[in-house]
Amino acid sequence: MKAAWIVNTVIGKMTLVEADGMLVASNFGEYIPQDAQLVKTPFLAQAISELEQYFAGEREQFTVALAPKGTAFQRSCWEALTQIPYGETRSYLEQAIAVGNPKACRAVGMANNRNPLPVFIPCHRVIGKNGKLVGYGGGIDIKKILLESEKTRKDKI
Repeated sequence: MKAAWIVNTVIGKMTLVEADGMLVASNFGEYIPQDAQLVKTPFLAQAISELEQYFAGEREQFTVALAPKGTAFQRSCWEALTQIPYGETRSYLEQAIAVGNPKACRAVGMANNRNPLPVFIPCHRVIGKNGKLVGYGGGIDIKKILLESEKTRKDKI
């Protein structure tokens, strides 16, 4: 059984989805998959708590179990995203190099676009090589909010 719960955050509503004790999706807005029940499980309560801590500036890394579904290449891209330190950014080229394929910038961008766990897997930390904010499933405004809040909190440390 999948369970889902809707959370109000500083960037709007997000829907967290759990399957078998792992987080499988964090969707922007209210989206309950057809095969999920709207129920706040203990696991989802922990994921929500960590998300709230992140938005409050009290957490830099998530500890809840993540289980994103994707191709081997997508999963390697998402794993590389988790290696980008809190409050820092990388270009698509740097991420492509990190996954061992410097010519795969566009493929990396498409993998990031299909990231089923935004915020938890920080695809918002990837920017254009010219330093501009480009492409984000939640919209550039949300990407900007996430990056600015991380940088502001990191600068205070």
